[in-house]
Amino acid sequence: MKTALVTGGAHRIGQQICRTLHQADFNLIIHYNASKTAAQALADEFNLTRDSSAIIIQAELSNIEDINQLYQSINQLDVLVNNASVFYPTPIDSINNTDYQKIMNTNLMGPLFLSTTLSDKLSKTQGCIINIVDIHGDRPLRNHSIYNISKAAIAMMTKTLAKEFAPNIRVNGVSPGSILWPENDAQLSHNQKQSMLNKIALNKQGSASDIANTVLFLAQSNYITGQIIAVDGGRSLNQ
Repeated sequence: MKTALVTGGAHRIGQQICRTLHQADFNLIIHYNASKTAAQALADEFNLTRDSSAIIIQAELSNIEDINQLYQSINQLDVLVNNASVFYPTPIDSINNTDYQKIMNTNLMGPLFLSTTLSDKLSKTQGCIINIVDIHGDRPLRNHSIYNISKAAIAMMTKTLAKEFAPNIRVNGVSPGSILWPENDAQLSHNQKQSMLNKIALNKQGSASDIANTVLFLAQSNYITGQIIAVDGGRSLNQ
């Protein structure tokens, strides 16, 4: 039975990735930072379906000590999904070090050091790393300067690690377009949402399952590495 670690696995796209992998007979390590209740509920659901098939683990991924403790708690690992991310506006005329540190540490530093720290375990299983990137790492979203930069960096990290970790570990990425509307401080108005939908060739929003199914495809594709697949309904055609 293969084991997958999904960061930020308790909610939204991360939760669906966990569900899809579990249905494909993976055991799950569900990472969370502050969402313990949701993470435990998901693990309990999985364990009712298949006994001892899911555990939860807490870590602040911008903290190297937390990453090292996470490493010590894992015995076997076949798939690492770097999904945890921070998204909110940072207009260029008001960017500051606090926002820079928060976004870059979560979106880039955490995935980088988690990947390098766990590389020996992944190498033993000829495993893979799958990074959740974003189409805005290639085509920037206005007023989200630091987020755009962080996702451009994780795209390059994907290709760099694919070369560095070959031939023992495959490294790929999934680049979502419009999948779930942003929440909290990043919420969009109706007009903003409609404007985004008008740019999508398929004229509709995608679903978390679209991303999760692509993650599963890459996890099972033993001759693909260094690739980033855009799952955006053709939106990047019009940007």
